[in-house]
Amino acid sequence: MSKLLSSAAVAQYNRDGFYFPVPVLSAEEAAHFRRRLEQHEAIAGKPLQGNWRHKSHLLFTWADELVHHPKILDAIEDVIGPDILCWTTNFFIKEANNPGFVSWHQDATYWGLDPNDVITAWVALTDVTPENGYMEFLPGSHKTDQLPHVDTFHKDNLLSRGQEIAVEVDKTKTVGIPLRAGEMSLHHIKLVHGSEPNRSNDRRIGLAIRYIPTYVRQTKVRDSAVLVRGTDRFHHFDYEPRPQADLDERALAAHDDAVQRQVKALYQGTSKQEFRA
Repeated sequence: MSKLLSSAAVAQYNRDGFYFPVPVLSAEEAAHFRRRLEQHEAIAGKPLQGNWRHKSHLLFTWADELVHHPKILDAIEDVIGPDILCWTTNFFIKEANNPGFVSWHQDATYWGLDPNDVITAWVALTDVTPENGYMEFLPGSHKTDQLPHVDTFHKDNLLSRGQEIAVEVDKTKTVGIPLRAGEMSLHHIKLVHGSEPNRSNDRRIGLAIRYIPTYVRQTKVRDSAVLVRGTDRFHHFDYEPRPQADLDERALAAHDDAVQRQVKALYQGTSKQEFRA
């Protein structure tokens, strides 16, 4: 029995490598989570950046709440089953009228996760449109082998290594993914996707939550994750604690440990020691 998605929606995800839109938050809830993010930024005096854009659910109680949101987890369970770990979260924030972009890539390239049964819930905290740089997907590309990528470390690329596919993407075959604030899209770890800069007068804010079934392994390092639903019979990952208060000492220590593990995996073969801002 499905919990949120229809059997047709799950079939479409398996066929195309993505599915959207999935309503998971009300407009009021989406505005609340955006407000909590921007309250932190106002206190910090700068936009969320660097390592704090990654594994943010270990730092902030409100991001942890999103990772454990029942509607999000219901949709994830419909695709990957009832035993679920949250491997990481990544904020993709494009400032208004900013050149930041995401090159064409596959998430699987440097993650070290095996098998490839990994799903991203990309939760929109603002409306996402062609003007502000919505994602574009290449349907069915998750069924191809891992494509060759090159690292660019381009200053405006929002990806960790500025990685991009070393082959031409036929844009006549890609699909744009508009979302209303509070909706999410789902996509597979091997799906080819990217997005252009934000040319609008408001920020574009999305939180990418990476979920894995508990049988998935990390092949590069001893990694960590949060068990968000079901039972873990495999114990491939060390467990991360949930934050009891925003940015408290325990949360900061847990986040630092988790990020350093992930940096070792994602930047293996480079001299990088932290995430890009």
